[in-house]
Amino acid sequence: MTDLYDIPLTRIGGSSTSLAEFRGNVLLIVNTASECGFTPQYSGLESLYKKYRDQGLVVLGFPCNQFGGQEPGSDAQIAEFCEKRFEVSFPMFAKVDVNGPQAHPLFVELKRKVPGLLGTEGIKWNFTKFLVDRKGKVISRFGSVTPPDKLEQDVVRALDDC
Repeated sequence: MTDLYDIPLTRIGGSSTSLAEFRGNVLLIVNTASECGFTPQYSGLESLYKKYRDQGLVVLGFPCNQFGGQEPGSDAQIAEFCEKRFEVSFPMFAKVDVNGPQAHPLFVELKRKVPGLLGTEGIKWNFTKFLVDRKGKVISRFGSVTPPDKLEQDVVRALDDC
């Protein structure tokens, strides 16, 4: 069993980090894409982040180009798009695979700990969301069709569950 906090990550600007940087916070981890029908969810994710960040919520965006080639840009292009189009201020990370043999270890663990519908581990599309409590336990998984505002009760419950 891998501790989520130990998994190495690369920020969208190229610097190395891990989830240990966010230890003690509630995390909402999302695989994102800039050219997807769900891309407007960036606005809802940013709203949740701004509303609850002072209480300990951190939204983490992980661009992925595995679904319909809907994240074709470079990390620099993705960062510029997110900042200019949606004023994203939550942490964004380098582009990753979330499925298959090259899947990032973070997503391998997230999927293993909270499988999807009918026990499937594969992520079906962009903007799948994983909610992680303050102790690093993956507590919920939400599909692409669940908009960020529908997660608010779960986020509040996780924030209140110290």
